[in-house]
Amino acid sequence: MVKEADFVFYPEELFNEEHILKSLSERFDIPKEEINSYRVIRKSIDARKKVKYNVRIQCISASETFPELAGKFEFRDVFKSKPVLIVGAGPAGYFAALNCLLLGIKPIIIERGKSVEERKYDISQINRGLNLNPESNYAFGEGGAGTYSDGKLYTRSKKRGDVFQILQLLHYFGADDDILINSHPHVGTDKLPGIMKNIREKIINSGGEIYFNSKVTKLILNKNLIKGVECEDGKTVSSDFVILATGHSARDVYYFLDNQKVMLTEKGFAMGIRVEHPQNLIDGIQYKRKERGEFLPPASYNLVKQVDNRGVYSFCMCPGGTIVCSATEKNQIVVNGMSNSKRNSAYANSGIVVELQVRDLIAHSEFGTFAGLELQKQLENMAFVNSALGLKAPAQRLSDFVAGKISQNLPTSSYHPGLISSPLHFWLPDIISLKLRKAFKEFDKQMRGFITNQAIVVGVESRTSSPIQILRNPETFQSVNIEGLFPCGEGAGYAGGIVSSAIDGMIAVNKISEVIK
Repeated sequence: MVKEADFVFYPEELFNEEHILKSLSERFDIPKEEINSYRVIRKSIDARKKVKYNVRIQCISASETFPELAGKFEFRDVFKSKPVLIVGAGPAGYFAALNCLLLGIKPIIIERGKSVEERKYDISQINRGLNLNPESNYAFGEGGAGTYSDGKLYTRSKKRGDVFQILQLLHYFGADDDILINSHPHVGTDKLPGIMKNIREKIINSGGEIYFNSKVTKLILNKNLIKGVECEDGKTVSSDFVILATGHSARDVYYFLDNQKVMLTEKGFAMGIRVEHPQNLIDGIQYKRKERGEFLPPASYNLVKQVDNRGVYSFCMCPGGTIVCSATEKNQIVVNGMSNSKRNSAYANSGIVVELQVRDLIAHSEFGTFAGLELQKQLENMAFVNSALGLKAPAQRLSDFVAGKISQNLPTSSYHPGLISSPLHFWLPDIISLKLRKAFKEFDKQMRGFITNQAIVVGVESRTSSPIQILRNPETFQSVNIEGLFPCGEGAGYAGGIVSSAIDGMIAVNKISEVIK
């Protein structure tokens, strides 16, 4: 019989086999020599007082085997099956395609960007501060924004779908075993390109189709029925079922949808800056140790405060990470964060963003549904102007930002294109700047030493989520006024992150499978 129990260990104890065997023996009242093998199946860190691991461990005797954690999937041959058109090869699009294979439906994917292999060159050009390709960057291309910006797999959307199935699928295509165990699983941007390639090959070998460098610019409609899409080069692809999974940075999509009378609405979102500390400083604050040691990962944090009735919170926290340029158009600066699988950078960074509500957009009300999007663009352009018109990012020492002072110089940073000192406290809108400055003071009470001149703020973090929602029927997942159009993922305004987007894409296919003939 497989025995299973929860334990609390200090870091050194978790990596001491003799201590674990002794703990198992005492808990289950069996001799140590009768324990053939054990494994950790859940793991999280509790750093509230003295840092500890909370773990769940299974053990077996010599005649037993562990139950399988990894998923087993039967992908079907869909060469001759009914096609479903998927616009976008990000998490929502690729997991929709995988679900098509599981259900015997043929996915045809159209992606504006490049494959991960070709995309890598354009990413390197951005990191060197040389060039931004509007169709191939940190947001556009195979795997979407997640591929080259971290791969964190934590989600709060557990009521909407099978989160563990998403983790099992990623594991099936090459992610490490840890994502099936850790409470906050993480793949790493060094591992994700290979995983995306494996998914692509499975789709193609099973009979699906993928077209890169194909930018959709129009829906093909027959009154209120979807009949396919038209691309920028004039190519058309026909289907009675179209999953729109374009991501929240594909702003041109919102405009052509609006022109074609697809129903959109504005929604709340958040904007702010990215803050970066030396990782060893965050380790010391969180673990309350002089040295992190070999048994603990780089420390992270999760911060949230209500400031003047608005939420200010950390977003996409990247321990051992790097700040990257996530702009998708010329004349804009947008920053995001990422970490490799080992999280071995000397820096920790996180977005710190302010909740914006629809009523905050009155100054841009002339743009109607696009008010939030225009505010995003305005802020990104301001960041560009304040960065000396290149891919350098405007930055300020955190202590100076809070005090409202100009930084005379800046510490070193992980942002490869380079930084330029800029008074973000002055040119950011008051609704963002003032609330951030108040929030940082509160955060410093929670994490003593958080405000320091060793830390910097970098602008701007503007792409936390879409400021626009494509209205859909919550029961059928179809557009409220275009039959056969299934908006999903971050771009549709119904997800936030890899896992929730993947779940959204898979549910859309489930809905299609109920009506496809």
